[in-house]
Amino acid sequence: MMIVIENDWLKVDIVRHGAEVRKVMHKKNGLDFMWTGDEAYWGRVSPVLFPVVGRLKEDHYQLDGQTYKMSQHGFLRDVEFEVEEQTPTTVSFVFESLGRFIPVYPYEFKAVIRYRLMEDSLIVQWEILNVNKEAMYFSIGAHPAFKVPLVENETIEDYHLHFTPAVNKNVMEYEIKDALIHEKVTAIDLATIPLTSSLFERDALIYSHIDKVTLVSNQSRHGVEVMFQDFPFVGIWSKYMETDGTIAPFVCIEPWYGIADTYDTTGNLKEKFGVNKLGAGETFQAEYTMKFY
Repeated sequence: MMIVIENDWLKVDIVRHGAEVRKVMHKKNGLDFMWTGDEAYWGRVSPVLFPVVGRLKEDHYQLDGQTYKMSQHGFLRDVEFEVEEQTPTTVSFVFESLGRFIPVYPYEFKAVIRYRLMEDSLIVQWEILNVNKEAMYFSIGAHPAFKVPLVENETIEDYHLHFTPAVNKNVMEYEIKDALIHEKVTAIDLATIPLTSSLFERDALIYSHIDKVTLVSNQSRHGVEVMFQDFPFVGIWSKYMETDGTIAPFVCIEPWYGIADTYDTTGNLKEKFGVNKLGAGETFQAEYTMKFY
């Protein structure tokens, strides 16, 4: 079942499966901004990543003496949410674990994902409630994929990424090898990166201390801004096609509260780089905004 919210600027289609945005149509310029989900490249559009972001080393972790297997990006993207509340311009989805994931994640939780339209922007809000009698450890992230090019007769090379760093913080760049984090360096001259066919040949670009990423056409000036102040990390990714040295016709801009395992991780979830600790009965809240133009 497709859930639709809309205002004078945007019409947004969302499915209950993973509470995933599947389509954003701009009423004023006629552009459809989201990736189609073509499985020939990548079958998803904007999954929510939880309780891990990225890959765990050897796809498992340890917690309190037990070992648990967990696939890349976790399981929340594949559950059926319930619609908690809906208005013409807003919708809230809710999911309660209720013991269904104890074999892979020994914490109970309630997840709420809210979408709200404001002019030409879609605001996404997350809430994670810890319903355990002890602290829980988790990561959560966004993975929206935007169609590139947006306009006929444009190419990937007509687009660039612009980064807005957090104030008074050093932007760190992380290298990813075999899906694990290996090194970090201080990013230099990060303001603008042109899109090229080889940009993601070595997997995703990953940074910390970024507040906004803009993906925009040099020709039509159409694009999207993803604003996520105070998020610890952001990943930028498209699928690199080794057969012909090109990238898929989309780019993901992914604000994260969490990151893949480091190559030298201990495997203990409580010691995981970038993990979030939430006290018993507490609620984690975060939001980010996507502006389409």
